[in-house]
Amino acid sequence: MSLDLAAIRAAHDRIRPYIVRTPVLASERLDAASGAALFFKCENLQHIGAFKARGATNAVFALPPDEAARGVCTHSSGNHAAALARAAKLRGIAATIVMPANTPAVKVRNVERFGARIVLCAPTARAREETCARIVAETGARLIHPFTNYDVMAGQGTAALELLADVPALDLVLCPVGGGGLLSGTAVAVKALQPQTRVIAVEPAGAADAAQSFRAGEVRPVAQVDTIADGLRTTIGEENLALVRRHVDDIVTVSDAEIVAAMRELWEALRVVVEPSGAVPFAAVRAGLIPVQQRRVGIILSGGNVDLDALPWMRK
Repeated sequence: MSLDLAAIRAAHDRIRPYIVRTPVLASERLDAASGAALFFKCENLQHIGAFKARGATNAVFALPPDEAARGVCTHSSGNHAAALARAAKLRGIAATIVMPANTPAVKVRNVERFGARIVLCAPTARAREETCARIVAETGARLIHPFTNYDVMAGQGTAALELLADVPALDLVLCPVGGGGLLSGTAVAVKALQPQTRVIAVEPAGAADAAQSFRAGEVRPVAQVDTIADGLRTTIGEENLALVRRHVDDIVTVSDAEIVAAMRELWEALRVVVEPSGAVPFAAVRAGLIPVQQRRVGIILSGGNVDLDALPWMRK
């Protein structure tokens, strides 16, 4: 399989009844500070609070009836877990989510409320994968990987499809990168519709595997990940890297301090709550790491799941 504009358009038609067409917000204050026209695609206002609802929903509803009847399975402690559980509930099929035993209770409850079965495992990547493989072997459930699955990538790309429909003729599109599902879909959509538009990814300096892999031409995991942006700690997938190297113009990194400052300014200027991972692209603009003066810039705010009792600028 691969990913193209036709697949992303088909995904959009498929998931349209089940997702929010999120708004694009702008701010005179942020435009003046950056010297650019900034357009924020607010996936923090999507179902389950993140863009992941798009990819999971597309992957579930793309399954043939006989496969869907066997249910779906994944391993995730974050937004993909809730997104897949919700999508399975919408289609009326079973979902099993493998989660590390140290997953915060609030995230477990978020999955439970959609009726998914949760299986806890040791908090290691190997344990997650092995547990998921066992469940698939026992039940025949379809594994829906959070970012290497092409139907997931196509679903994620629908956010860019909407952004370009609402705000045409963008000079730049900025997107966060972790595993690479959102970036893959975004880059393919943008380059197919507006080849002249530059696509730039942003990731935390403490989890800079995508930037290193992008330049090396092969996946290069980071030995020790250290960032507040928990949604971007995942190593980029091989399938995703191939698409990223073909369609993305550059990847830059930002510090955690810059991410926190960006979160706060987005709240003050746009009045929206954005999680650290979602604030990463704007952090690069705010820090002057990407030339944006006199340009029209689309920025994907990927999610808004924040613990309001532990906002990062309140920490001592």
